[in-house]
Amino acid sequence: MSELEKGMVTIIKAFHKYSGHKCKLKKAELKELINKEMSHFIQSINENETLDELFADLDQNGDLEIDFQEFITLIAMVTSACHELFTGLNKT
Repeated sequence: MSELEKGMVTIIKAFHKYSGHKCKLKKAELKELINKEMSHFIQSINENETLDELFADLDQNGDLEIDFQEFITLIAMVTSACHELFTGLNKT
């Protein structure tokens, strides 16, 4: 398996670790996932207002849960934002 494929599997496993069998994240689960799994890329979420804003932005269908497609939006946004950091570090 390529490094990219391994990364994709890791993303899927992380989502299911916090969403369980229902395959959707509630606010508390999203907060825990971000704070435990993405702490190097996203500042810890300690304020409910910050969590509420992020959750509202991600919850495209308004069901008060984050499904996998909505979660991938977060992953894409964070990855895109971090791209400059990594391309800057890798230049010689």
